[in-house]
Amino acid sequence: MAFRLPLLAAFAVLPLMAPLPASAQMDSREGIALQNQILELRRDLDAMRRGGGGGGYVAPAPSRGGAAAPQDLLQQLLARVGDLEEQVRQLRGQLDVAQNDNRRLTEDVEKLRGDMDFRLQQLEGGSGRAAAPRPPQGPAAAPAPAPQQPTAAAASPGPRTAERAIAEGQTALGRQDYATAEAAAREVLQGRPGPRAQDANLLLGEALLGKRQFQNAALAFNDAYNANRRSGRAPEALLGLANSFQGFGARREACDTLDQLRSEYTQMSAALSRRVDESRRRAQCR
Repeated sequence: MAFRLPLLAAFAVLPLMAPLPASAQMDSREGIALQNQILELRRDLDAMRRGGGGGGYVAPAPSRGGAAAPQDLLQQLLARVGDLEEQVRQLRGQLDVAQNDNRRLTEDVEKLRGDMDFRLQQLEGGSGRAAAPRPPQGPAAAPAPAPQQPTAAAASPGPRTAERAIAEGQTALGRQDYATAEAAAREVLQGRPGPRAQDANLLLGEALLGKRQFQNAALAFNDAYNANRRSGRAPEALLGLANSFQGFGARREACDTLDQLRSEYTQMSAALSRRVDESRRRAQCR
């Protein structure tokens, strides 16, 4: 099934190793603004259909002194909706280009990192094989000093790894400490997340859902889905995206996302399938 979500078309993908271009980030925010306008226009259209052209909608003042017919207002609103959707499609194309550029850049950086790690390992292996200096010989030689015990400062642990940060963030999420969970996820994403980028974005999306920041949560879940669409956690990302859409009233987009989830991932666990069914009931999907 083709991905038909207007808002998703304007979401920017957070980079794995390097930030997206500024234009892609700006397009994501413009896409959210356009989606909000489309939702407002749909509510106006629904109000006009229910009220027969009235329903509390204030019609724009006619340019020639006559009262604007409800049919004219409807056509104007439909024209505005069409213009906004065309802008969303243009943003989708720009976003696809930015995603391709970012994917190529990430692959180049990963290759460079692997080469550097290999060379560092060779250098460290060569220095470790260097011969140690021989102690002085003879009766006047002083006894070798006893090895010093490592101090507490030297034994202190360094920065936590991405795995540890995500695990602690999940624990905080379980006790509804959404601020701590969000901080842990952003810590991983601002560092070198590597293969844990998808897990970090899922943690970030759940934390933002708990804080009722639905639009930012939708961006995080979309980034998690695009990070690896073939992973076992990609269905969770689409489910979180659908729940985020419901949070700010985009039920149609939520149902489209859930339909895509069912069509792309036919083999789901029983627990995840129940969560998808519950989300469809909340969104009143057909």
